[in-house]
Amino acid sequence: MGLEDIEPSVAGVDDPGDGRRLALDVGTVRIGIASSDRDARMAMPVETVPRSHKRVGSEIPDGEDIRRIMQIVREYEPVEVIIGLPRDLKGNGSASVVHARDIGQRLERVLAGAGQAIPVRFADERLTTVIATQALHASGLTERAGRKVVDQAAAVEILQTWLDARRSYLATSQDKTQDEDGEADANGV
Repeated sequence: MGLEDIEPSVAGVDDPGDGRRLALDVGTVRIGIASSDRDARMAMPVETVPRSHKRVGSEIPDGEDIRRIMQIVREYEPVEVIIGLPRDLKGNGSASVVHARDIGQRLERVLAGAGQAIPVRFADERLTTVIATQALHASGLTERAGRKVVDQAAAVEILQTWLDARRSYLATSQDKTQDEDGEADANGV
């Protein structure tokens, strides 16, 4: 599977309905995790999980990173998981897409094995780490202290963008349905 094989999902399409969402910002060293409230309105940081990179042949077995993410999934009971898909400013996948894809595939496999039908989606995450880093610096955090939370802040940015886009998509879809119903009523149907 190449970098071009993963396209970001559209928030709200195939929406699982009400409930909490989790977002992951996958880096080479850490995975930032954020959660929404149950109403899917606001994103909040959860924690930063160290990445497992131990390979067995060409495969990376499910290590502590996936085990911890699954513990968080069981605790938070999300209706969907959103993974940031690193893109450059032109929308092309970067080399970091491989890391996001790897975590996504491993998580989907473990969720399916646990009998949990939670969709794993990819969201465009252009500049989220840059925005998160700038916000942390603006709040007075030093670069060293910020490293511990920048991945969480980036996950919050990914998730809040997803939640806002989802709300907008669902509102637009509802407006279109109401318009179509109104036209049908006006035509005597």
